[in-house]
Amino acid sequence: MPAASRTPVGTEPVRRVPRRRSPGWVPNQHGAWAMLLVPFLLGVAEAGPDWRHLPMLVALVVGYFAFFATGLWLRSHGKRRYRAPVLAYGSATVVVGAVVIATDPLLLGWSVVLGPLLAVSLWFSWRRQERSLANDAVVVIAASLMTVIVAGVGGASVGPRTWAIAALLALYFGGTVLYVKSMIRDRGDAFRYRLSVGYHVLACAPAIAAGLVPGAVFALLAARAALVPRRWAAATPAAIGVGEILASAAVAAALIGS
Repeated sequence: MPAASRTPVGTEPVRRVPRRRSPGWVPNQHGAWAMLLVPFLLGVAEAGPDWRHLPMLVALVVGYFAFFATGLWLRSHGKRRYRAPVLAYGSATVVVGAVVIATDPLLLGWSVVLGPLLAVSLWFSWRRQERSLANDAVVVIAASLMTVIVAGVGGASVGPRTWAIAALLALYFGGTVLYVKSMIRDRGDAFRYRLSVGYHVLACAPAIAAGLVPGAVFALLAARAALVPRRWAAATPAAIGVGEILASAAVAAALIGS
């Protein structure tokens, strides 16, 4: 070896190993954003914009980050490497939540409903069953109720129409859970496929009762549940995610205009 190319012992450049960010800081469940934002937007559309909706939106986003981080920490059964985002987002949620309650103390009453739902979902995380249909149902109910909660900000009256929209939204989210599972985790499972298609077909009835446009959108969702897993079974998660964004936008528009 040429002398010029030799590196004296002990003078080798130190290679810095890039530090990996602790898990839990950035949620990776992209489909959850639809469950977070669509109910909020529908609630705002029902009640009309109110300045109190802004801190509520911040609380929803920060709270979701805290919920995700806590679920990850519980799933690990309390490993230290997952603790930092729980403490950070949890503290931020308490602060932002206090601001929201200060702007509308009546919202505190909803903790009696949402608290147990969130506790049950976190319990599923502890048992590492966060992907079970039972946990999905709990999350769907909690998410859909936000339509009613947001619409009732400031003590605004919430009528049957808002509750009907929340119910249809819950039906849609429930179908989304089954459809996505039939495309990814349960791909090729005949029972899961039939369950998804059957659910979507049954969901068309209340949607049609709500109006022509919601009925048409839900019928298209049923057709998607039946055809896509058969014809495009190899669709990538990214393509499925784009489809869910478009479907959520269509459902939101249909419900607002119903």
